[in-house]
Order: sequence, then C-alpha cells, then structure tokens
Amino acid sequence: MAKVIAFPIPSPEKFGFKPVRKKRITDLEKHGQLNLFESAKMISLHKLSPFEEALLLDEQHDVQSKELYLKAIQQHDSSADAYCNLGILSSEEKNFTQAIDHFSKSLKEDPRHYESHYNLANVYAEVGNLLLAKLHYQLSISIEPAFPNSYFNLALTFIMNRERVEAKQYLLEYKRMVSTAEQKHADELIENLSHSIS
Repeated sequence: MAKVIAFPIPSPEKFGFKPVRKKRITDLEKHGQLNLFESAKMISLHKLSPFEEALLLDEQHDVQSKELYLKAIQQHDSSADAYCNLGILSSEEKNFTQAIDHFSKSLKEDPRHYESHYNLANVYAEVGNLLLAKLHYQLSISIEPAFPNSYFNLALTFIMNRERVEAKQYLLEYKRMVSTAEQKHADELIENLSHSIS
C-alpha cells in the first residue's frame, strides 16, 4: 500500500501577482522597427497618459486608479497592460470572476503578455483549477523564461497535483535563477519531494 505524505503547501506560499509597472514596447517596435531613442533621457512636454496616471495612483493604492485604467483602455493606451493591472486589483478584492475576465481581455489584446498569463495562472491556482493554472504558468515561462516566480509557482501546482518528479525539476530550475538567500523554500520542498519519490 502506498504511503501518503502531506506537503506543506501553505508554507511557502506562491509568489504573488506581477503588475505591469511601465509601458511596454511602442507601436513602431511591434512592427519590427527599432526604437532609436530607447536609451536617451525623455523629457515629457505634456501631461501623463491615462495609463501612466493610473500606475502612479495604483502604486499609492488609490481607488481612482481603476477609473484611469478603464480610461486608458478606451483611449487604446497600453490596453493589455491596463487590463492586466485591473485583473490584479480584482484579484485583491477576491473578485476572481472579474479578474479572470480582465486577464483574458488583456490576452485578447496581446496573446504574448506574460504578466497576464502568470497572473491568470495565480487566479486559477487560487480557485483550484490546477490544470489551467499549470497551462498559464507554462505559457508564461515559454514567453519570458527569465522570470523565476513562474517556475516556483508551477512547481507548487505540480505538487498539489501530486506530480512530484515534474515539481522537483521546476524547483531545481528556479534555484538556478535566484540568489542563495532565495533558495530556502525551494530546498525545503525538494527535500520533502525527495523523501516521497524514493
């Protein structure tokens, strides 16, 4: 008879949401042209865009940020990023249905928006849909392989799904990407997994 080992899933918890904190690439870059002024210092001669204003308010936890994100979407000002950040705000309010809707709209605007895939995976994991959580973590990794939190959270999803070998592989990958100080939780999970695999 198989031995059942309880895993300490709540500790460590998964990494939280990944908000978009600046505008993404310009329209010229989307169409294959280089941005020649990328490293130059830009001096704004006009007020901030609705998305930039929303970011400032969001960072100050001002509820008006939602209105400005919606205004940014109406004006096609970083719509995918605005939907993504609205999804995070909805998630923080535990309104998971609305959060999923916002992240889905972000992905409709930009199917390769890795923050939305990652954040959508977090919501799916929160509501217990491990299959969709796993899928969106994997998509996030395929788009942005240098973001370590996706590997750690995907490993937790594999653990909850009792897929221990896959979980260990992703924890080892996570460890390769982070500093020694950040490896503690992964080491604890790997040790627990090693005992259950053998």
